[in-house]
Amino acid sequence: MEKTAVITGAGSGVGAAVAIALGKQGWRVALLGRRREPLESVAAQVPGALVIPCDVGKAEDVAEMGKRVLAEFGSVEALVNAAGTNVPNRALEVLSLGDYHEMMNANLNGAYYCVQAFLPQMRERESGTIVNIVSDAGKAASPKAGPGYVISKFGMAGLTSAINAEERGRGVRACAIFPGDIDTPILAKRPVVPDATARAKMMQPEDIAECALLAINLPSRVIIEEMIVRPR
Repeated sequence: MEKTAVITGAGSGVGAAVAIALGKQGWRVALLGRRREPLESVAAQVPGALVIPCDVGKAEDVAEMGKRVLAEFGSVEALVNAAGTNVPNRALEVLSLGDYHEMMNANLNGAYYCVQAFLPQMRERESGTIVNIVSDAGKAASPKAGPGYVISKFGMAGLTSAINAEERGRGVRACAIFPGDIDTPILAKRPVVPDATARAKMMQPEDIAECALLAINLPSRVIIEEMIVRPR
């Protein structure tokens, strides 16, 4: 059976790295993101990739995307929720309601919508792996991350736990990966953007992709429920 996966946030960062790594292992991958151009750039490195521009924060868009992917692939064995965002004005005293909802939609609601799009066929088939790229902000709050980001990431951790609690007996498993600092484009949204020296000490997207592939490729009898990964 052809190995198929859906990756959100696939236009850059961890999502792109996971897509490329799965492609090298022979997986057929659907690339999701809000902008087509970055997705096409990644698709050029992933043979047979399906490019689908999609705002995962919009439930209707995700539902349509899910139908298209399943019509094309037949089934989806792995879902990696890597989409995420933050905002520069992130402290409680300056966080706007609009920015708060943007983070919740991109980071948490989008992951939930995508899970609901693909979980039923995993459940029916009694096989599937869901990997949620969370953040160490999903373990402990910090001013660096900001409350909106922290709330959304704690929610992703809870979503992962809920999937395992309800679905592990039906062949579906979920893994929450909690990375520390990674050198990705989201760093540009920090109030103080890290310089080259700071970035050189961070992990790379490919490092987190290796973690995701471990969770996906392990025998189905094994569940890595949580993985905390930080720079050495």
